[in-house]
Amino acid sequence: MSRETPTRLLREQHVHILKVADVLDEILARDAAAGDLDFDAVADCVSFIRLFADALHHGKEEDLLFPELEALGIPRHAGPIAVMLHEHRQGRAFAATMADALGPARTGDAAARSRLVDAAHGYIALIRGHILKEDNILFEMADQIIPDPVCRGLCSAYEGVCQRRFEGCTVTDLEAILARLVKAYPDA
Repeated sequence: MSRETPTRLLREQHVHILKVADVLDEILARDAAAGDLDFDAVADCVSFIRLFADALHHGKEEDLLFPELEALGIPRHAGPIAVMLHEHRQGRAFAATMADALGPARTGDAAARSRLVDAAHGYIALIRGHILKEDNILFEMADQIIPDPVCRGLCSAYEGVCQRRFEGCTVTDLEAILARLVKAYPDA
């Protein structure tokens, strides 16, 4: 039996986040080819990004994992944690821009559509690089230095977060958004 790691659940969630980034990328590619943006699917992507990727996932990292790493000597204001926190803020800014531009873009506002598409491209590039760094640098460090008793506590706390609602949505609701997107864009 393999040992539980403090990053297993977070890595699993990365797979879902990357899948939504792939779907969003496919939506943008189809729009570039046909000039017809699937606003409903973009809205689902933005909801998933805001609630699953940020509120649920980044919340676990910022409120649970990163403080444990700090307690073990990894500084918060320099090095990999600082980079991850900075990128979380960048991701939130891209998501906010997409959310703000979505309504006006739906009604034909060309400038809002441009902001939406630019922010979506920015988010996709950011999150792909972010997850690559997190999985291969910070999470590797975490798995090496966090002792088993702390790991068990973290994993329990992660499960507690998964029981919360995010703007009224359960994790199951958010996973249903992912399933809907994957069904609509199976080649992404």
